[in-house]
Amino acid sequence: MALRRAVSLLLRQRPRTTIVPTLVPKALNPPLLPYPRRHFSPRPPPPLPASAAAVADAAEEAFEAASSTNDLFAAFSRLEAAVPPSDKRLALACLKLGQHLDSSASGDPSRVLKLALRSVGILESGSRSSDSDAVSLAMALHLAGSASLDLTRFHDALSFLSRSLRLLSPLLPSKVEEGSSSASGDDSQGFDVRPVAHAVRLQLANVKTALGRREEALVDLRASLDLKEAILPPGSRELGAAYRDLAEAHAGVLDFKQALPLCQRAMELHESTLGKNSVELAHDRRLLGVIYTGLEQHEQALEQNEMSRKVMKNWGVADAELLHAEIDAANIKIALGKFDEAVSVLKDVAKKVEKDSEVRALVFISMAKALANQEKVGDTKRCLEIACDILEKKELSAPDMVAEGYVEVSSLYEMVNEFDKAISLMKRSLGMLERSPQAQHLEGNVAARIGWLLLLTGKVTEAVPYLEDAVERMKENFGPKHYGVGYVYNNLGAAYMEMDRPQSAAQMFALAKEVMDVSLGPHHSDTIETCQSLANAYNAMESYALAMEFQKRVVDSWRSHGPSARDELKEAVRLYEQIKMKALAFLSPEDSAIALPEPREQEVSSDSAKVAQQ
Repeated sequence: MALRRAVSLLLRQRPRTTIVPTLVPKALNPPLLPYPRRHFSPRPPPPLPASAAAVADAAEEAFEAASSTNDLFAAFSRLEAAVPPSDKRLALACLKLGQHLDSSASGDPSRVLKLALRSVGILESGSRSSDSDAVSLAMALHLAGSASLDLTRFHDALSFLSRSLRLLSPLLPSKVEEGSSSASGDDSQGFDVRPVAHAVRLQLANVKTALGRREEALVDLRASLDLKEAILPPGSRELGAAYRDLAEAHAGVLDFKQALPLCQRAMELHESTLGKNSVELAHDRRLLGVIYTGLEQHEQALEQNEMSRKVMKNWGVADAELLHAEIDAANIKIALGKFDEAVSVLKDVAKKVEKDSEVRALVFISMAKALANQEKVGDTKRCLEIACDILEKKELSAPDMVAEGYVEVSSLYEMVNEFDKAISLMKRSLGMLERSPQAQHLEGNVAARIGWLLLLTGKVTEAVPYLEDAVERMKENFGPKHYGVGYVYNNLGAAYMEMDRPQSAAQMFALAKEVMDVSLGPHHSDTIETCQSLANAYNAMESYALAMEFQKRVVDSWRSHGPSARDELKEAVRLYEQIKMKALAFLSPEDSAIALPEPREQEVSSDSAKVAQQ
């Protein structure tokens, strides 16, 4: 809406040429005189031809006044016939008509793209003498990007939108980029470019999400939120929705710590503007429940979920949303160990849904989760079979949902030791995800899971390609320092150790530790286990000095955990002494005194990846 208003403003800013009226006299019908003589009035002079400029201006005025689709097309045809093909007015008309079609539910993206490209072509061929010309071109590129996204031409969309942003960035005040709400985005002609930049950033986030580049999409979402804060008054309801969208995006990449304050800010804004019992606040609370679940704060998650459902029921929110919230509640109860309560909730939900609906499949997946935790293997398998039957019927209509469902079912088959079935479903899910560009962010996770299951079942050679593929996908989608990348590197190291390739294993363990040091911290239990694996790899390579160095880190890290890690510390010390004995036996007597001094108490500061390269 803001972008369409901006186009109208651009069209109104240009000075008009005065329209010269053309007088066309009415045809005369003189009375007949008696025969044989007739008297005729003098023939009127021919009308003066209208000037081309007047015709063009009249056509432009008619186009600006048109509002319906049919009127816009009729006026556009008149304008098209009245002005040269390279006229800037035609470019702006193409832009306005394309935006109108783009906002229509029945708009044809191919037609929109054609109009956008025509506008871009005219504007690029002419001289850009003012900021308004640059903004017009930026908006045309934005429209081309939006249409390309609708046509799933993601790389074309990314190119158009990136060019649009490059045009707009110099026109934005520096204070907007710093997130100040007091900055003004008006240029010398009184045109505010910030709504245009906001629309471009938001669409860039959509394209990058569709490409699976979710970490990059977060940067654009954050920038669009900063622009919105600069445009809207403080405490705006729309700002609350923007904060919630950003929180949801962070939760989508499992970054729950960043998502939490954003969701809480959304709640503050919605509560202050809409009250404590608004539907928007209920949606915020449901998301907050998901975030608390990700942070393993299940009591808080259940509390937020219950408050959300209460408000939804009071407002009569659509059944589908309520049913999903009830399934969320059951899953939280499962996490809390309240399995019977969860099964009771799910049975109640199952009565409200259609036999072959997607929601029914989710109900039976969650029910299988509760039963698997109770070690009711037979009942678990029956629930999973029902879920799979429903999912198979939905593969064509809802491929993304089915692919994610197969992942959930696979993990439950894994819980009941049905590993072949679990691997089969994971591979089926991966095949579906590879055909869905919008789900590329899941491919790395699924490939990693397949590799881990193959490794678990002793199919090491088959596991390595999946793990190698997974680490590249996850680095691209979540960034090179995401903790998930560290776990895949760790599994690759374990695979190489199984294949008796300790040198390759040491490289993978070193990379894993480098990632985990950043994402989890050097004293996290998984980071310590990776450091232990690195020490084991150097031990297998007979690089005893490096093995002792990393084993000493393991000892120091477990010691920092205090009494709770007494057994782990004892084992780490035993392994350190074992490596030390091997090293002493390996060295000659005269070398041992100088080659194996006692390690320093402080942790060595050299980077583990550099040590691996050495």
